[in-house]
Amino acid sequence: MAAKPAAVIGPEQTFLIGVVRQMPEPPPWIAPLQMPPEDLGIAGAELGIRDNLTSGRFLKLDYKLTSEIVPTDGDPLPAVQKLVDAGNRFILLDVPPDALLKIADTYKDRDIVFINVGATDDRLRQQDCRANVFHIAPSRSMLTDALAQFLVTKRWQNWFLMVGRTDNDKLYAEAVRRSAKKFGGKIVAEKTWDYGPDARATAQSEVPRGTQVGDYDLLIVADELGEFGDILPYNTWLSRPIAGTQGLMALSWHPTMENWGASQLQSRFFKQSKRMMLPLDFQMWQGVFAVGSASLKTRNSAPAKIEAQMLAPDYDLPVFKGVAATFRDWDHQLRQPILLTHATNTVTLSPQAGFLHQSSPLDTLGFDRPESLCKLK
Repeated sequence: MAAKPAAVIGPEQTFLIGVVRQMPEPPPWIAPLQMPPEDLGIAGAELGIRDNLTSGRFLKLDYKLTSEIVPTDGDPLPAVQKLVDAGNRFILLDVPPDALLKIADTYKDRDIVFINVGATDDRLRQQDCRANVFHIAPSRSMLTDALAQFLVTKRWQNWFLMVGRTDNDKLYAEAVRRSAKKFGGKIVAEKTWDYGPDARATAQSEVPRGTQVGDYDLLIVADELGEFGDILPYNTWLSRPIAGTQGLMALSWHPTMENWGASQLQSRFFKQSKRMMLPLDFQMWQGVFAVGSASLKTRNSAPAKIEAQMLAPDYDLPVFKGVAATFRDWDHQLRQPILLTHATNTVTLSPQAGFLHQSSPLDTLGFDRPESLCKLK
């Protein structure tokens, strides 16, 4: 029998991928053990380039990364313009939501794919969604839905919600309330943290007094900035577990994740960066690897072809969480399992068993198609 001709490999294609990270506002205090690494996120993108090259080089596909760091009070738009001028057509963004929308609208008529790897705001997937933006970072509603499913499964259904003072804390609390209504949790008490940073020194007296709100199963914290959440455990009036932004946390990734090949990813990252992989590292790795996975089928660096492949029915993204991740076509959000973890252990992954869906259990996390307000434009 005549041998089949080998598949024709097209001309060499180079994928120029940019990263713009705006440094977040630091908390009012920070301990040495909590100082974020200087290469947070960027190290994950660098590993994504390495992993892309492992497969892509056999198909004459090349990948190059350029990163731009913007100060907290800076404007990321000029950094994006610099990357675009240099030929980058795939740009990962870790910037505040208003800046992300400004960037997306500025380049809405350009053939550029933006990938949100940092902002969790639900409005970016709802009324403020954009057709040229894909979302790797889980939304707040995905995170709180993942937590709520587990709590309901454990029959811890009566929650005390402690909310911080920032706008992001209020948005997280809003997502918690929505998740409670969605899955049958009950918020039996709610308070706003109104103590200053000095409360850390007097936590043993302030926190017990501030948490006398009657009985509850669990205290949920909405403290994204990290102002007070870490001082709540073991200082509350009742001996109750802590969850939310501190305690048992819903995250995209954690250093203790080991199953489904995750230990190999952790090992490669540690060999490269000499530290453990953190959520933002993982999200940037996903962003770069999402482009690489699509490129293996398109073998073409045209952004329109990559975008179409990322939304194709046969596209899936290995994320080392037991199932492949895919993008929702109605809001461009990556559907993926969410880890529930504390400092030294991954407890479980959501969606939890028993939460069914007509198309994918992953769509029980976050806003499903019938709930979506997104009109991609």
